[in-house]
Amino acid sequence: MKVGSVSNRPKCYRPGMDELRLRAEICDIGRRLWQRGLVGALEGNITARLSPLRLLSTPAGTDKGRLRPSDLVVTDLAGSPVGPGEPSSEIKLHLRIYERRADCQAVVHAHPPVATAFGLAGEEIPDDVLPESAFVLGSVATCPFAMPGTDEVPDKIEPLLEDHKTFLMAHHGAVVMGSSLGDAYNRMETLERIAKIVMYARMLGTPKRLPKKAFDYVLAVALDGRL
Repeated sequence: MKVGSVSNRPKCYRPGMDELRLRAEICDIGRRLWQRGLVGALEGNITARLSPLRLLSTPAGTDKGRLRPSDLVVTDLAGSPVGPGEPSSEIKLHLRIYERRADCQAVVHAHPPVATAFGLAGEEIPDDVLPESAFVLGSVATCPFAMPGTDEVPDKIEPLLEDHKTFLMAHHGAVVMGSSLGDAYNRMETLERIAKIVMYARMLGTPKRLPKKAFDYVLAVALDGRL
């Protein structure tokens, strides 16, 4: 059997090469999230658009650092599996993001420690202290607490979806969207790095804001054709 093949799917379902590449990329991102300490144990979830009517999702209750391509679950746009397996318990959150943002091609939910700590403390991560913050993250939205795995989670994030692509979820973690899997992963990694820098700067004093002219320029570049 070739590496990455899926032998336990119904005969009517035959993944193409694009899907096999997408499966491999999700597994790679799962390992990177774990290696970077952005998830631990069975935490986090990843999805990507497979086609206009299908999503590819990490399965429920799986170590993201040890994902195999055959572990991933294909779902329809209602979150129902197409073939065996159960998608992530937070699939409702992902579905709402895809529903409201046609430009979104991938969603990553993780528990980056420092960024999550900002959410626990009710502190915002500013977007005008480093160019990378404005350019990669945009304005980081903070969502009120919602019970994980319930409709409360997408309901609380929905009002923020039009104007944001990076979200802190109180007492829960973070979720980001991207124009690709790589774009979404990079946004999550940058979120944690910016959170650390802001935390260290606060230990030393009061973080200084970017000059308005510089911030306006970076923001304009970020908004020019980017998700």
